[in-house]
Amino acid sequence: MARIFWVEDQSHWIKKFSAVLEAEDFDGGPNSIAIYHFAEAARQKIALTDRESAPDVALLDARMNGNDQAGFSVSNALRKKWPRLPIIYLSEHAGTDIERAALEQFSATDFIAKHQHNVEQVLCWRIRAALRQASIDSDLSATINVITSGELTIDLNTWNVYWKGQRLMNPSNACRPLAPTPRKLLRELVESSPRPLSAGQIAERLDSDAEKFSYASYRQHIKTLRRAFDAVDAGFIGRCTRGVGIVTFGDEGAYCWIPADRVK
Repeated sequence: MARIFWVEDQSHWIKKFSAVLEAEDFDGGPNSIAIYHFAEAARQKIALTDRESAPDVALLDARMNGNDQAGFSVSNALRKKWPRLPIIYLSEHAGTDIERAALEQFSATDFIAKHQHNVEQVLCWRIRAALRQASIDSDLSATINVITSGELTIDLNTWNVYWKGQRLMNPSNACRPLAPTPRKLLRELVESSPRPLSAGQIAERLDSDAEKFSYASYRQHIKTLRRAFDAVDAGFIGRCTRGVGIVTFGDEGAYCWIPADRVK
């Protein structure tokens, strides 16, 4: 069964494609289609859905109810919750800046013009291709489930963090590993590198309460991480102040991960 998350504000398009999507055999079973007419309702559903209950593919209209950014706002919410989810735009605005933005800025998997010949079959072909690629990527990540950046390795299976081959431990108790929040925070910084992340952005990525996850909390976790690195690599804290490692960014309370090989 393919679980399809579909955001479309015009009923005639829903009528045109629904029967095709319901009948198509994507993986040997009946498909489940959740349809949302408004971007706000779609974003609310995403926020309330567990990470483990991801759809298999998302279909998004780009421009809805007169708003060119409506589809992109849903895409952002989907990417934050499920970074690897295939997102296909089904739009009347192919060949415009909307298509360019979808592909270049919002990491769309595909962009399909609604008014093209044989569009129902094209849509099914593209969904099947996206599902196949997602399956391949999932199998690969299951066998190679680590993040590396320079001499840093984060093992996502065990959640151990290694720097220059040594495991990082809790700087306040060398017999205990790093706490979950600093580890997750480090992962977000590494995956976002070289873009900095503010306290608010980190709170969103960790699904934390933005009011409770303050800049003071962020700064304390950064301090913990720097001390953990410094315990196995004396001088790490000093290098952070010189622009390598976990670096303070600007005056807005943001931080970013800058590995040594990115510094010229």
